Amino acid sequence: MKQYIFLILTILASSLLKAKIQKPNVVIIFIDDMGYGDVGFNGATGPKTPHLDRMAKEGMIFSDFYVGCAVCSGSRTSLLTGSHYQRVSMNAVLFPQSSNGLHPDEQTIADMLKDNRYKTACVGKWHLGHLPPCLPTYQGFDSYYGVPYSNDMWLDPANKLAKNLIVREGLTRKDVEDGHKKKNWVPLMRGEEIIEYPANQKTLTKRYTEESIKFIKKNKDSPFFLYLPHTMVHLPLAVSKEFENRTDRLIWDAIEEVDWSVGQVLKEIKELGLDEETLVIFTSDNGAAVGTSLPLRAKKGSVYDGGIREPTVMWWPGKIPAGTKCKEVAATIDLLPTLAKLSGGKVSGRKIDGENIWPLMSGETSAKSPHKNYVLMHGPGTVRSGKWKFYPWKEGKGGNRHEKANNPSPDPVQLYDTLADIGETKNLASQYPNIVKQMQFAYDSHLVEIKANKRPTQEMKRPKNKPAATRPFIKKKKK
Repeated sequence: MKQYIFLILTILASSLLKAKIQKPNVVIIFIDDMGYGDVGFNGATGPKTPHLDRMAKEGMIFSDFYVGCAVCSGSRTSLLTGSHYQRVSMNAVLFPQSSNGLHPDEQTIADMLKDNRYKTACVGKWHLGHLPPCLPTYQGFDSYYGVPYSNDMWLDPANKLAKNLIVREGLTRKDVEDGHKKKNWVPLMRGEEIIEYPANQKTLTKRYTEESIKFIKKNKDSPFFLYLPHTMVHLPLAVSKEFENRTDRLIWDAIEEVDWSVGQVLKEIKELGLDEETLVIFTSDNGAAVGTSLPLRAKKGSVYDGGIREPTVMWWPGKIPAGTKCKEVAATIDLLPTLAKLSGGKVSGRKIDGENIWPLMSGETSAKSPHKNYVLMHGPGTVRSGKWKFYPWKEGKGGNRHEKANNPSPDPVQLYDTLADIGETKNLASQYPNIVKQMQFAYDSHLVEIKANKRPTQEMKRPKNKPAATRPFIKKKKK
């Protein structure tokens, strides 16, 4: 009898152990300028995204997932720190001549996971400071490989050159040392050194993928965090030979290569038997610049949904229910506290804005958004609360070319029902004054709190006697 009881207890203990979530490997794939309507699982009819569509069938689509900014640096700040970018005084967009970057005292996802014995790597576009002490290797990442900012920028001569620097396009090392700059010619870095200039942008998606797979293979026996912020599909668009002219549009070719990359990463995870131990999150940093954000309104740069509501899938076989969709409001600021919960990591005592969304990700019955009001201060500002989207400004005054309407509402503010009107076409502000009042109060309160509790960025260390990083002069073509 005792033997049977012992056997039953052993089986129960084993089951409980399996049910308990172990430290997951984490992969965050962050695409640049990919719109809501650029993927098959959101209805794209131009580019083919079979790997993302399969990921969606095997995971959970987040249909109402927001980023923290409608452009690059602010969005990346929010994802990595769990804080609105204004809280940490970050620029919406950094440039090679910028003197500041993300402060190393801010806790990033990489910091939190590294402290919890994870191996960490950043592969791709950084854009949070291109000089020490703001590079990825100062922000919790064991390694870095990629372009330090947007691919339409230029080289800052202050960056350190590797001894084995590869120089392309007919240049010499001396040209680079003397401060050569040209728009759309950007450096490829490893660690804190430039290893190639200008980077061959046609091969970036492929090389990022290869680098990512090497990292996964190397660290298959220990918890790892891979942050893969792709350079594409930001302008100037470029694809490898295998993806040239696959469609009749370069943007679609670029989207299909990014989809291929996602497929390669998932394939490697499955082949190594790590699928039930690995959480993969796919999303974009802002709305489409070249592709489409339809059926949402506007595109990159706007705080209408087309600029900040992103195509998002979360995948973790056995933990995240397959073939499901979450329609609750969630955001990139929620990733840090969620990953801390899942990994057993510790969040710093500093104020952040994100919340744990594991109840949503795991498909918990009746789980709701942790955000009563999701407030963004970017541009003229906005608030999302349940189905309602509020703008504390008059339609047509947003300042973005993608925001214009044929017949703008005369109301001084805007309110849309995103469930009944996903394209935000019917301003209901005059019909729901109480909701307008509540959301205006939420917005105003948020501004006051953020402004009262801002933290500084970091001044980057620039070597003396280096040429300036000012924007290169572009000759205008004669008409």
